[in-house]
Amino acid sequence: MKLLVTGGAGYVGSVCAARLVEAGHEVTVVDDLTTGHADAVPPGATFVEGDLAEVAPTLLADGFDGVLHFAAKSLVGESMQDPAKYWNGNVLTSLQLLDAMREHGTPRLVFSSTAATYGEPDQVPILETAPTRPTNTYGATKLAIDHAITSYAKAHGLAAVSLRYFNVAGAYGPYGERHTTETHLIPIVLQVAMGTREALSIYGDDYPTPDGTCVRDYIHVLDLAEAHLLALSHTVEGEHQIYNLGTGTGFSNREVVETCRAVTGHPIPATYAPRRAGDPATLVASADAAAEKLGWKPERTDLHTIVSDAWEFTRSRA
Repeated sequence: MKLLVTGGAGYVGSVCAARLVEAGHEVTVVDDLTTGHADAVPPGATFVEGDLAEVAPTLLADGFDGVLHFAAKSLVGESMQDPAKYWNGNVLTSLQLLDAMREHGTPRLVFSSTAATYGEPDQVPILETAPTRPTNTYGATKLAIDHAITSYAKAHGLAAVSLRYFNVAGAYGPYGERHTTETHLIPIVLQVAMGTREALSIYGDDYPTPDGTCVRDYIHVLDLAEAHLLALSHTVEGEHQIYNLGTGTGFSNREVVETCRAVTGHPIPATYAPRRAGDPATLVASADAAAEKLGWKPERTDLHTIVSDAWEFTRSRA
């Protein structure tokens, strides 16, 4: 298929673009490089640098079989401090993309959504039927885009799949996580091991979990990419399908740090700090629907493997 990958120079987008190229698809990546990296665009893909809203109509006029939409502002804290940046950068840009797809007859969309659309869950593992009550602007914008996609599917016959996931980690060869502003636990811990960050703070050690620290569902970025490839082949005209992606189990913050210590051989000093407001004790996704409907099953669920791949990438970039 001829595919447009938005945000394909970013972390998840670059891994998915690489797998699409390897699978024999014709891939065009569009990214403004605000947070992405030009050298993360895989060989074999065409790269267009520019603002998505400006270049998408021209690109899609050439005829594409589908779009994989990763481009987004994604810092939770920033989204609360500067909501306009997120409503404009995420929602307005996505609406413009949807209009360009409708105008040029692009038939299918796979959207990178997030479990932040659920907010604090009533029960775990979280099902797709769980109430959507985002607690931050980032999650609210992603939920708004999901609603828009549903409308476009019903009104214009768009075939769409949204994939909601929690904590993506790991790396795929030369493609990995390197955010200017890092907020994710595993790369932060590895920065301490590399000596680029002095110490680590773990927020809360008195949660109702086995070791008192928060538990999160970690999914390997390559497993995530495989889900996007499967979603492409399971879109249905006029339908918007939504699937959670996760392992169905979780690892605590303390387990993550201990695994990073084992993988890196570094003591990784850590201190405990008070809980952060709004941090649920446990966030684990049910991926039963993705397994049943897409035939997707994560293969790299071992935390040691996830951390080892991330560590190898981190050292390669040193």
